[in-house]
Amino acid sequence: MMGSAAAHQLKSAVTTVLFNERSGHIEVMHRFVLHDAEHAVTELFNKKQADIHTDEKTRALFAAYVLEAFAMQSLAGEPLALESVGYQVDGRDFWVYQETAIPTGLQGLRIRHKALQELWPSQQNLVNIEGRGEIKSLQFNQQDDWLTVTFSSD
Repeated sequence: MMGSAAAHQLKSAVTTVLFNERSGHIEVMHRFVLHDAEHAVTELFNKKQADIHTDEKTRALFAAYVLEAFAMQSLAGEPLALESVGYQVDGRDFWVYQETAIPTGLQGLRIRHKALQELWPSQQNLVNIEGRGEIKSLQFNQQDDWLTVTFSSD
């Protein structure tokens, strides 16, 4: 008989980096499978009961971990200071939100997304960049550090 552990084998997270010209901000939205987030809190922080649904401290702990695992820089390597906007449970997903002002003259991004890869070597972190021409995607595997995306100047 296949248990629930076998049913959920693909370890992945999806992040959207949205250039919102109206607000003047880059909005970052990370989506994790809730079960993975709870398992990670148990493993990473030696927390016996990791209940993101009901425990605010657990939600805050995992959100802070995500904020440390994700970073953006300009193509020249200048850090973009991301501010935490919040987090929430939405059905079977846990969302973490960040934002920063859109820098003048930004021609591309260097992005790092290492969340959960120290726990699960097969963890895939997909980052979709929207609002600067065509949607661009970066796929982070465990061996990846910084990946780069450039924007067309048209």
